Amino acid sequence: MANDSPNSPIDALRAKIDSLDLELLKLLNQRARLATEIGETKKIEQGDFHVPSREQEIYQQLERHNQGPLPNQAVRHIFREIISASLALEKPLQVAYLGPRGTFTHLASQKFFGYSAELRPVNTIKEVFESVEKGRYVYGVVPVENTTEGIVSHTLDMFTQSRISISGEILLQITHDLLSQSNNPETINKIYSHPQALAQCRAYLEEHFPTIPVVAVSSTAQAAMMAAEEPGTAAIANEYAASVYHLQVIETSIQDISHNITRFLIISTRETSQVPGEHYKTTVLFSAKDQAGTLFSLLKPFSDHGVNLTKIESRPKRGEPWQYMFFIDLDGYREDPEVAAALKELEAKSQYYKVIGSYVKGRI
Repeated sequence: MANDSPNSPIDALRAKIDSLDLELLKLLNQRARLATEIGETKKIEQGDFHVPSREQEIYQQLERHNQGPLPNQAVRHIFREIISASLALEKPLQVAYLGPRGTFTHLASQKFFGYSAELRPVNTIKEVFESVEKGRYVYGVVPVENTTEGIVSHTLDMFTQSRISISGEILLQITHDLLSQSNNPETINKIYSHPQALAQCRAYLEEHFPTIPVVAVSSTAQAAMMAAEEPGTAAIANEYAASVYHLQVIETSIQDISHNITRFLIISTRETSQVPGEHYKTTVLFSAKDQAGTLFSLLKPFSDHGVNLTKIESRPKRGEPWQYMFFIDLDGYREDPEVAAALKELEAKSQYYKVIGSYVKGRI
């Protein structure tokens, strides 16, 4: 009880914290007013109020000057929300994502854009692309690959049909939980989830629920919605979905592989600009003649110029049986001298060629 006396050291420290909080509040509002003024000027001069590269520059500067004890990741998260709230004063940033609420795509969108952005769920990957391309939303967020289940082919196929660019990527650690209305696993008679989530929890399901029917649905959030409506059923989804749909968490982290990461792409109709010092990747779409040695010839310039290819995927050409489009990811910005030289050679030899985007690499 002595520590609660008016003259205790704790009270003195709390008074200092209160004073700092008031000073922080004053400075945050000053910053918000300046950001709003900049936004109004940009809309007049450029017609654009959001510049993602400027955000990355802010994060870099803060991390360079951060002396702790707050880690850089915490500093980035704090300023992400400050920037998000400041943007909302000008005009809430509108972002379409593959819904419904509570999906991992929803969580990835929050991670990148903050809680003050207008995050709008849409029903399909195609609808995300179309709504951004038609200008209904500034950005869209779609899944593209998972470390255990591989590529999301529908996302890649949409790039072959669209003028959309990649503005960034988000890496999200995936943790699956078992959710139900009851916290008693013995009451479960059916389990819902997305096919990828079911595949990622196969060993757990075989061990704990070998005789229970497992039903694939369109998303983990849809599974949570159904479990909330049907007593005796369960869903494999994330903890956020449990809070959204008022479910109990029966067991956490039931995925078979702990290092389970999904990569999401931020799509837009805008080109991104380079921020000095950041690590970039570039994504390219191209097609080639179907003859011996063509693919080797197309990819050889990257080896010649010392450019690291981090990924290559092929997708069938629409309406042309046994013909393919190729997607490659490479380290570097599209205008870096060696990258530009390799891309120029690729373009000259390709039947079809398009740089989909150069963007900052995502972080966990």
